[in-house]
Amino acid sequence: MTSTSEHAVTVLISRQVKQGCEADFERVMEQIITVASTFKGHLGAQLVRPGDEQGVNDSLYHVVLAFDSDSNLKNWQNSPARSLGLAAAAPFIEGQELVRRVSGLAHWFQTPSGPKQLAPPKWKIAVVTWLGIFPTVYLLFVMLGGLLAPWPLLPRLMLLTMLVVGFMTWVVAPQLTRLLKPWLYAASNR
Repeated sequence: MTSTSEHAVTVLISRQVKQGCEADFERVMEQIITVASTFKGHLGAQLVRPGDEQGVNDSLYHVVLAFDSDSNLKNWQNSPARSLGLAAAAPFIEGQELVRRVSGLAHWFQTPSGPKQLAPPKWKIAVVTWLGIFPTVYLLFVMLGGLLAPWPLLPRLMLLTMLVVGFMTWVVAPQLTRLLKPWLYAASNR
């Protein structure tokens, strides 16, 4: 029997920061992320600062948070440590938090805000994913191939795939989806 609680879960939390409170908010969020990293099942977290995309509200921040299971995520969400962190952040934010669950490559291809648009077709997602993964893997092999050649196959693959996922998540995929947004969300998708 397989349940969703047995699979890793990633949430995207968006908050609007009061003008002039950005540094305080970032300091508190980094502390919250550090505390979250001590919880069972924590896979990673990152604070994404505003200004990466045109048209995004200057005070909108995002936190990407991943746990190995839904139950471990809930343990973090229901913890006193998280409640204390949120209370410390409260003076610096306004409005309600927006929480979205994302899985797989979905967070790279979120439908843009604004007028209702269809999500890109899966074949376009596959093309953009390949356009990111192929050069990333190639460059990592060129840069690290000689250094990792003496390593056993399993540790070599573990390191390379970890690097590919990291580069794709935080560097390559966001840039590609921004660059190819007109093609991904073209009116002909309908």
